[in-house]
Amino acid sequence: MKKILALLMVFTLILSLAACGKTPTEETYGETEATTETETEATEGTDTEAEMTEDVTVGFIYVGPIGDGGWTYAHDQGRLYLEEQLGVKTIYKESVPETQDVEQEMRNMIDQGATVIFATSFGYMDFMEKVSAEFPEVAFLHCSGYKTTDNMANYFGRIYQARYLSGIVAGMKTETNKIGYVAAFPIPEVIRGINAFTLGAQSINPDVEVEVVWTSTWYDPAKEKEAAIAALDNGADVIAQHQDTAGPQQAAEERGLWSVGYNTDMSAMAPKAYMTAPVWNWGPYYVEQVQAVIDGTFASHAYWGGMEDGIVALAPLTENAPEGAQEAVDAATAQILDGSELVFDGPLTNQAGEVVVAEGAAMTDGEMLNMMWFVEGVIGNIE
Repeated sequence: MKKILALLMVFTLILSLAACGKTPTEETYGETEATTETETEATEGTDTEAEMTEDVTVGFIYVGPIGDGGWTYAHDQGRLYLEEQLGVKTIYKESVPETQDVEQEMRNMIDQGATVIFATSFGYMDFMEKVSAEFPEVAFLHCSGYKTTDNMANYFGRIYQARYLSGIVAGMKTETNKIGYVAAFPIPEVIRGINAFTLGAQSINPDVEVEVVWTSTWYDPAKEKEAAIAALDNGADVIAQHQDTAGPQQAAEERGLWSVGYNTDMSAMAPKAYMTAPVWNWGPYYVEQVQAVIDGTFASHAYWGGMEDGIVALAPLTENAPEGAQEAVDAATAQILDGSELVFDGPLTNQAGEVVVAEGAAMTDGEMLNMMWFVEGVIGNIE
């Protein structure tokens, strides 16, 4: 009786499958296998991609503290953006001097698994060049320098474009026609920025003079502030800077005068003085380069992007900016973007009144990157 019941159950199952147009030996098993294979392939692809991302550790070396509100803070915001976008692990070291110490910091990061290292100050260049030769499997990227190796790139942005725009604002604001400029070191990057700022101010106000006060430090809030006070005591009513903190702007605020910042929007740090600032946006470049490492397409290069790339910009003008400044900035921005304003196109004369760039000519990138002279209207020496 049990055998008969079992046979009836099997016969009923076969009939029900036949009614669906399929039998146990037909497409049913094949479809199940195909679906499983597809799901497995998708899972394997996702796992592989995630593993590749997890294998990447990115190191950042900073010349100042991440809380400086300026240069290092801007780079660290780029690091956080990188983590957010790609999910990679990052490590960083603050306040590393521009000495041989940086070599050991790079080696320490490599010991921690770093396969990409960004060194974010000019003085790290020669040390990174040396270490890059020792670790050909690591991607090295140096900010603001000019050297490359097979596995070391350099990168920077045309911040001089935004400095020119900030000069327009300062040139419209000054009543004494004297602007103080607190600057770190006399290297081409800094000199180029001073010249661009001066040319921007003179494009609006030809009588403007820009007095440079050197600090010989990237980060020293007290020293930066003292340098600004010296310029203010000498008749400046606007302070600009190539420094990492808001110290110079706070000096201007204490005097009831005006300031132009640098690196980030520093409006909260000197709200009664701050008008605007040339600012950095490093994040997209960091994502692009680390993704290239993950994809196996990273190659040594020299990058110098401009406002069209978004790596540099002028921060929004505050209510402290003079009337008409926004319109003047917008017009100059459009000219920079369409190529009709090159900032360093002739005629340009130096402090001695000698023509350095003839009318109708423009400086090449190489000439700008090696600029070691001041334009007419700058007060100060390149020491």
